Amino acid sequence: MAKLSELINGDKPVLIDFSAEWCAPCKMMPPILKELSRLMDDRIRILKIDVDKNPKVAQKYKIQGVPTLILFKNGLPVWRQSGVQQALQLQSIINQYF
Repeated sequence: MAKLSELINGDKPVLIDFSAEWCAPCKMMPPILKELSRLMDDRIRILKIDVDKNPKVAQKYKIQGVPTLILFKNGLPVWRQSGVQQALQLQSIINQYF
């Protein structure tokens, strides 16, 4: 699998869902992200990162609560939000940046 740095520096915008298995709100995100993926066609890459399995990545991006979503453009975070977001909200936010 490609390294995270390679993925977020690619041509496509990348939305990362930082989550944890023990987090109840995090369990609400997969169907929302699936819907977002459908809405956005192939214009965005969506990744899920478990903060407990990837503590260095979580630390690097200062993740303090889960779920936290970060949108990357050209390797840089352009938007971030903690808590559950709906697919249409996310689509609107992504469209503002791209």
